[in-house]
Amino acid sequence: MPNEIRDIQTVDETTHPYIYRENVSVPLRSGGVIRCNVYLPKDSQGKEYPVIATYGPYGKDVPYKDFHAESFSKVEQDHQTAHSAWETPTPSYWTAHGYVVVRADEVGVGQSPGTLDVLSKTTIDSFVDVIEWSATQPWSNGKVGLLGISYYAATQWQVAARQPRGLAAIVPWEGFSDFYRDAFRHGGILSNHFFSVWWARQVGSNQYGLPGKAARPWGPDTIEGDLSEAELAANRVEQDAVFANRFRDDARIEEVNFRLEDVNVPLLSVANWGAISLHLRGNVHGFMRASSPFKYLRFITGRHDLPFYYKEDVEIQRSFLDAFLKDDDRHGWSRPGEVPAVDLVVRKGAEQIGFNDPQAEKAFPRRMEQEWPLARTHYTHLFLQPSGALSFERPDVTEATAISYAAPGSLQSPQLVSFSTAPADSATEITGHIVARLHVSTAAAAADSAPPSDIDLFLTLRHLSAAGAEIHYTGAIGEPVPVAKGWLRVSLRKTDAAHPYHAPWLPHREYRAADAEAVVPDEVYAVDVEVWPTSVVLEKGQRLVLEVASGDTEGAGIFQHNESNDRSPKVFAGVNRIHFGPEYVNTLTLPVIPGEQ
Repeated sequence: MPNEIRDIQTVDETTHPYIYRENVSVPLRSGGVIRCNVYLPKDSQGKEYPVIATYGPYGKDVPYKDFHAESFSKVEQDHQTAHSAWETPTPSYWTAHGYVVVRADEVGVGQSPGTLDVLSKTTIDSFVDVIEWSATQPWSNGKVGLLGISYYAATQWQVAARQPRGLAAIVPWEGFSDFYRDAFRHGGILSNHFFSVWWARQVGSNQYGLPGKAARPWGPDTIEGDLSEAELAANRVEQDAVFANRFRDDARIEEVNFRLEDVNVPLLSVANWGAISLHLRGNVHGFMRASSPFKYLRFITGRHDLPFYYKEDVEIQRSFLDAFLKDDDRHGWSRPGEVPAVDLVVRKGAEQIGFNDPQAEKAFPRRMEQEWPLARTHYTHLFLQPSGALSFERPDVTEATAISYAAPGSLQSPQLVSFSTAPADSATEITGHIVARLHVSTAAAAADSAPPSDIDLFLTLRHLSAAGAEIHYTGAIGEPVPVAKGWLRVSLRKTDAAHPYHAPWLPHREYRAADAEAVVPDEVYAVDVEVWPTSVVLEKGQRLVLEVASGDTEGAGIFQHNESNDRSPKVFAGVNRIHFGPEYVNTLTLPVIPGEQ
């Protein structure tokens, strides 16, 4: 380093409605330090408070208003403060309600020296140290809670599985729980575009020692001084190095795999129905698999950034944390059976409500449930027909036939086939997990072209009005998205039917290198494709459409799968087919909720 690492803590007791300690050093068991900002209630002298801790790569000193000005302008006014930071709890609110807030810069970011390697084992090791340090400070009552969105939610699952001393409750708000399955590789296909943009804008731009941060403005410059470009490059792990990991047991992925069953603290998992490519699956599966005696699943709609700060949602966060960090349970969270396990929002009346309208979306009805998936679910088969229909009748096909489409497709050049239901006779609620069974093959595009050696399947479920227009829902950044999506790389089709997670409505795959199987041209493969869970009401006259594509289609947005090495034309270019016949029955299995409309 250009300068010796030193103690640079400063304290401000007068400017804000809380005591503000900046750049407090937390020693790491690895031998280094990270730095955090600590926000204390004004009357903290000699008192002990519960702690809310966050640890992440976006810069503890980067103001929300600079990080994302448009988003900041739309959050609740009480959360538009000088110390508001992207996706994290607002210090003024939480200190006013008797909490200490600890906001740490991840190793290699902001004012924390070291190698920048986000979502790595180092991330979790250091987060454990932050939690245990927070629990032992003189201003702490020994109980630490975790609260935050996206990155600040995803790491909660991993660190909770490590069971650090002092951790008392977690609130992962829209954050994946399985890096490979939920975020990095959908069905084994690299989801590169989001991570490339995210790393360049939100992570790499905050690297410790990066020159010119204060001039942007993007937080203060590094206290110890700037690093040279060579030093910066040596002190970070680029996304391309992570992208090179193809299987769940490759070294970089294996180091962050963990057992959700090891999460045993009280948890409130918040899942957004519109987060169809990043957060939704992990929040649902985290709730299902955690062994916590007190665990709750709450569904929301809307953008990923704003609901966290809605007044009613902040009050739910505080009520939950008060119960387990202050022993002040006004709601019944800590009393078995008093609070239903699932707080469900059903997307009914979406055609009238529209998308990206927070006020209008409050009209979606809420319903309390005791479990997930719902015990009364009726898993209903719809059959794909060679005609392009999607119906309750098994196809009357006596001879084998197939529908073809070109590969590889992309968002700019979609290649797909679609299957549509008839207009609904009555309102039907679809809430839960979806699976499609398809019989597929691939072949050379022409007699003189090389045959492909793999198939990527991209499935999309769309909702059409009686007039035939698509009904859109609110995506992560307010964009219009379809009902649900699912993916599968056919060379990774192998399922583990003996695994306790495996179910007819939820195929389980390990995605290990040893699980990869050849895809031979013209050979037909039966595959089960997981489509992410959803909740939607199909009204009378409306239809569902299932798209099967060879690449991203409308609604993929920033979550595209277009990395040239992972989706090489040498591997995927050709013709994909869906086969029909007495041996080839293709189905879409939907979770229909009887009696609900």
